Amino acid sequence: MTRRTVGAIADGAFKAVLAVVYLAGAAPLARLLGTPVWLLVVSGAALLVCGGLELGYTRSRSMRTYLRLMVAYDSGWVLTALTGLLMAWRGSGAGGELWMGYQTAASLAFAALLLTAPAKIPAA
Repeated sequence: MTRRTVGAIADGAFKAVLAVVYLAGAAPLARLLGTPVWLLVVSGAALLVCGGLELGYTRSRSMRTYLRLMVAYDSGWVLTALTGLLMAWRGSGAGGELWMGYQTAASLAFAALLLTAPAKIPAA
């Protein structure tokens, strides 16, 4: 097992654990972030699907595909988190919604792209 494979498994496991946290703590987290509870529930469900697919497809998809998807997802996550913080700093209450909305949409996009990626060609 390569370091990249371990990284893909860890990324999928992290998303799955974060999903459980969102689902189990939807009400208090929604109050903290200033978002509707349903957005935390939907985001948790999307993260759970994405994390599960990441874990399930590690042997059948190339690590190049995983690496590209993880870099794109995480780059957007950082930019969205910074934008949300800037919005909160300027007095907007929509920063939490932006951040949770990104996680929902990006998780579903990640899952769809992973599902439609070509299967890894087995080594001869």
